[in-house]
This record gives sequence, C-alpha cells and structure tokens, in this order.
Amino acid sequence: MPEEAAIESRVRDAFRDQAKACNDLGSPFTARLCRLVADRLLASSPVGNRILRWPGNPTSSGDSVALRLAGALHALVLSGRDDGLKASYPPNRVDDEILWQAVGRALRQEADFILDRLASAPQTNEVRRSGALLPGFLTVAQLFGKPLVLSEVGASAGLNLHWDRYHYVLGNDHWGDETAAVLIAPDWSGKTPPLQPAEIIERAGCDLHPLDPASNDDRLRLLSYIWADQFDRLDRTRKALDIAAGQRDLVERADAIDWLKKRLIRVIFGATHVVYHSVAWQYLPESAKREGEALIAAAGAAATEEAPFARLQMEADGQAPGAALSLQIWPRGEKQVIGRADFHGRWVVWEGWRTNA
Repeated sequence: MPEEAAIESRVRDAFRDQAKACNDLGSPFTARLCRLVADRLLASSPVGNRILRWPGNPTSSGDSVALRLAGALHALVLSGRDDGLKASYPPNRVDDEILWQAVGRALRQEADFILDRLASAPQTNEVRRSGALLPGFLTVAQLFGKPLVLSEVGASAGLNLHWDRYHYVLGNDHWGDETAAVLIAPDWSGKTPPLQPAEIIERAGCDLHPLDPASNDDRLRLLSYIWADQFDRLDRTRKALDIAAGQRDLVERADAIDWLKKRLIRVIFGATHVVYHSVAWQYLPESAKREGEALIAAAGAAATEEAPFARLQMEADGQAPGAALSLQIWPRGEKQVIGRADFHGRWVVWEGWRTNA
C-alpha cells in the first residue's frame, strides 16, 4: 500500500510542521499535542483512519488537519464533555503518557463529535490583530479628515469590526476607552501612529461561515480554535465576544466577491470607505482574488476627494517575520507597506505612511 503510506507520512509531517509553528507562536502545549499525534496516532480507530488517510492537503496551507483535531479536542475540554481530557489540559501539568492516554480515550469515546469537527475548517477571529490594524485606520482618518465606513472581508464573528471599542497600549501611548473590557497591548516598535479620534458611521463584514457572538455553540467553536495554553487570548476573545454580542447582524453570510460587488457599488460622499482584511485574502481561490482586485481597483477609480476610498491589509507576503501591513488610498491610488505584525498580533513594527514616498 505505497500510496496509503505516502499519505500517512505526509499527514504526520503536517502535524510536526504545525508543532513547530505552535512553538514559534507561543503555544508549547499545542506543539506537544501535535508531536504526540504525529508519533503515536494509529489508523485502527475511526478518527485515526480519517486523519491518517486524509484525502486532501493536510498542511497548514491546505486543510489544516492538525488544527482541526486540536480544536475538536479543546472543544471537548471547554464544553465539559470529557473530564479526563480536561484534567490533562492546561493549567494542569501531566507527562506525555498521561496526556496521550487521555487523548486516546477521547478519540475512541467521542469519535462522532471529533469526526464532525474534522469536517470543518478551523475558524479564528484574533482580536489582537486590531492592534496592528488600528494605526492604519488612524492614518486613513488623518489623511482624509473624514469619518469612516468599514467593510471587512472574512470577518468571522466580527470582533475586528469593533476595533474602536477597545483600549490600546502602543508602547508609551494609549488610544481608546481606558475603561474598555478589551485591552490590546502588542509589543510595539517603530514610529508613533497618529493617535487622533476616529469616527465610524457604518460597519459591516462578510464571511462564508459567520459566527454569532451571542450563540453559545458559535462561541465554543471560536474559542476551541484558540490554543489551550494561551489563557490571555481566551480571556480577551471572551470579552470581545461580549462586546460584539451587543451589536448583532453586522456580518453577512456571503461569498467575498459577491459581497464586494454589492458593497462597492456605492460612492459614499463625506466619508472614507475602508475595505480591510487580516489573514483572509490568501485563502481565496486565485480566480476570486483576481476578481476582487479588479472590483477594488474599480472602486478606487471612482473615488474622489469628497468620497475617498482605502484598502488596509494584514496578509502574509512570503517574508519573515509575520505579516505585511499595507495601505492603498484613492483617488491618488498610492500604496505603501506601512509595517509588519505577528500573525496573532503579539508585536507590531510600525513604519507609518510616508507622505513623500
């Protein structure tokens, strides 16, 4: 069975690669879990067979099988369905043998639940990315001196649609409501961003599978994909979900391109329309990316000084470390890389908008 052996080897390598990524992103527990699966999972159980015979691309750039399984197991812990697994998860400390015994029991006893979760791609809504996007929004507000209309592609539960409702510490500077429940304080380096007020007069987003921040099931799904030893992310996300739950129906279930066609047809006078996305555009098919770029370019071509338009991105660009922050503004059409940020928003290197670039 050389083909099955090759598939299994690729799956195990995908778990090992994910372990390295988790270590780099500050989750030693999830890294350890991925390594144990890579080394010990057998195809003799329904879950093991499903994973080790994965029909698609198991890597993080494909189906992210490792994160699907990690999310399924974490959901069992967060929901209280498996006390034995919970006892082996952070903040508890157990050795590899005890952890793997607990995981093995869960794979057998909760097979139906895990198989159902494996059928869905991981979904995250990292609210800390707002700390990387914020200086871009403030730059747009400064450049045009107008209120903002927000349109987010790949908005998930809409947590980064509410960036103005959080409190930020950016190095020695603060922005936002200091009484806000959500505090975002990335490791900051570089220039000081324009720390001026920003008025938002409209906000909306789209997602193929939007999550309702007021739904217990959707909250569990979103929280389960946060790595189990990253308690600060879990706490911050819960608080952001509470804020978003009070502002319902902002995220529409829609294909990104179909939504942009409707969203960009308007010319909004007296405000700056900002289309933005964070670690989302890269997951669109190439044909959809080309169509989306054309739609955004057309909206830019229709922009005027009275109805300016901007695109703010936080996306991987093939360079390390982290993701590139880029901003394009119309009617000038000028585009600049304005900084870099960790994919989870842990750090930001801010270069700023260069007026004479």
